[in-house]
Amino acid sequence: MKPDVKWKSQTRRDLIIEVWEALDCESVGARELEQIQQALQETFGEGALDSPASIARTVADEGAVLRHPEVFEFDTKWRERRISEDAPLESLSFANLADASKSMRKLESWRKEFAEEQDRAKMRQIQEFAIKTKQDLRLVARSRVVEAKRRIEAAEIVQWLTIWMQDPAIFDDWLSLRQRSAEFVKNFSD
Repeated sequence: MKPDVKWKSQTRRDLIIEVWEALDCESVGARELEQIQQALQETFGEGALDSPASIARTVADEGAVLRHPEVFEFDTKWRERRISEDAPLESLSFANLADASKSMRKLESWRKEFAEEQDRAKMRQIQEFAIKTKQDLRLVARSRVVEAKRRIEAAEIVQWLTIWMQDPAIFDDWLSLRQRSAEFVKNFSD
């Protein structure tokens, strides 16, 4: 893509599609999403920046083929950078069960801290992060191009996030029970 391109689109959605079409690519991954984000920021400012997952959904609706694992990883890293602006500079990862377990503990720690401080903006930010992560993991769990083990892990982590979002106070106990369940042992004991 040429630098200093003057885009014609007047809305974010139209600009996303215009940039994607200008990229003339067969599939969309991190590099393409980053270029679309850059065009959004240059055209509409920092506040108009959409998440990589949101951009990916827009271009997929228009017929783009997504490189799902790459999209998911790029979106996760983007969200980690966003949340680390207001939360401790610890990275969150939901790439596997071990990382997800650590990240869930961090999310819960932040939630408690922000609840005590009555910081609704930061609590909302963590909640939005969890919702988006859950949505992205659902895509991974349903993807035919992702290996079976990763799909099963992604579906499991979706369940973890669901329980945590519904009632964070019971999550630790629930997770302990879940990890001892026959289904969990069957799927993840190796």
